[in-house]
Amino acid sequence: MGAPLAAGADELNLYSSRHYDTDERLYTDFEESTGITINRIEGNADELMARMDAEGANSPADILLTVDTSRLKRAKDMGLLQPVESATLEERIPDNLQDSDNQWFGFSQRARIIFYDKTDMPEPPQTYLELADPEYKGKICIRSSTNTYNQTLLASIIENHGEETARDWAQGIVDNMARDPQGGDTDQIRGVVSGECDIAVSNSYYFARALGGDVSGVTESIDTIGWVFPDQDGNGAHMNLSGGGMAAHAPNPEAALAFLEYLATDQAQEYFSAGNNEFPVVDGVAMAEPVQKLGAFKPDTVDLSAVAQNLGTAQKIFNDVGWK
Repeated sequence: MGAPLAAGADELNLYSSRHYDTDERLYTDFEESTGITINRIEGNADELMARMDAEGANSPADILLTVDTSRLKRAKDMGLLQPVESATLEERIPDNLQDSDNQWFGFSQRARIIFYDKTDMPEPPQTYLELADPEYKGKICIRSSTNTYNQTLLASIIENHGEETARDWAQGIVDNMARDPQGGDTDQIRGVVSGECDIAVSNSYYFARALGGDVSGVTESIDTIGWVFPDQDGNGAHMNLSGGGMAAHAPNPEAALAFLEYLATDQAQEYFSAGNNEFPVVDGVAMAEPVQKLGAFKPDTVDLSAVAQNLGTAQKIFNDVGWK
């Protein structure tokens, strides 16, 4: 994952598990506008957190950027982050998209939505809970229980509907799987195209990529795929976060704060959407054309800090129902 980073008054040491080349614009614009040089260590989220933990008080990390509420919570629980006091972040980032102790903040979102074969499924399910109905037995493609997106989705169902309903839902999904969980989010959509399943659950930005570019196994059949933002008459579509926080032993806290606040600017928020087809967290920011094509929808505004407290229960439910 690279050599140890240097620390200096005009430097920022960034540990990031965001693996998108398009983020380069975020970093270069910050450097140009502030004169602060970003030193980057990039890698798997779990590896980066293990590294920070091993480095302890001597860690050079100033910022941890990662994907999904589950990992942000884990970083907090491991003592890798510290509270941040910032009027800018409080004003710009919605309350439900930040940690209750201000240790992490969401900077972009992805909706976890339902995709379906428009020919074989003319009346697709409209809610997450409907996915567990017996009428969809053998029709659903979805990722494994080790996937952070699914873990947070189940944790949100626990928060919104209670543990008993969440357990019944998880069991229903297992019963309705067209195949054992395999592959990433794009592979679930490919399963719909290939006919292996009629319904898939995936994050929105994977499909937006296919709308705006050339994704093998999806783009060529894009007209056969429909999508549903679930729970529009209820809680709204579940949102996954990409976010970050200041490292517990940040040697450059002023630079770290400046970077976090920069990620909440309109400019950076537009990059998240234009570069990776994500939804901004700040209201009124322009979205990329493929994201706009997905249409307007109601997002779930449940407090993700509260949702994070259910992750342990969610994993137990997954294990109990045999979700591989």
